[in-house]
Amino acid sequence: MTGRIGTGAHGVGPDGDEQARNVEVVRRYLRTFVTKDLAELAEVVDEDVEIYGSGTAVRGRRYPEAAISSPGLTVLDQEILEIFAAGDRVVVSVAQTYRRDATGATTVQSACKMYRLAGDRIVQFWGEQDTYGLLRGLGLLPDEPITF
Repeated sequence: MTGRIGTGAHGVGPDGDEQARNVEVVRRYLRTFVTKDLAELAEVVDEDVEIYGSGTAVRGRRYPEAAISSPGLTVLDQEILEIFAAGDRVVVSVAQTYRRDATGATTVQSACKMYRLAGDRIVQFWGEQDTYGLLRGLGLLPDEPITF
């Protein structure tokens, strides 16, 4: 995993220490998509986490648990392209390589997420990922333009 830590407007000092801890918490969370370690997920994500994206809003750690445990879909690799901390927020751009276990097909999905942390745990996150590209790359949607 790669990436940079930005110091945001707060610079170095006590806020910088908190921001560095927040970045590490987010890295640990993202790593669970590769390791499928639900115990680590529980350590870094609040049970009542609020999740926003793709036009929906849900609450509860069970949602990221389900995403990590998706049967038939394995995250083979993950690259953090950019990671930036400011105050209690961490923003990440990430690329994950997925494999559809039934066929062996692989593809890369990009995503951009923003996390809010409190007490060294993720309590909210927002973001979008390229689900259409993921499905096309795994052969679950036709590899041709959609006409409207």
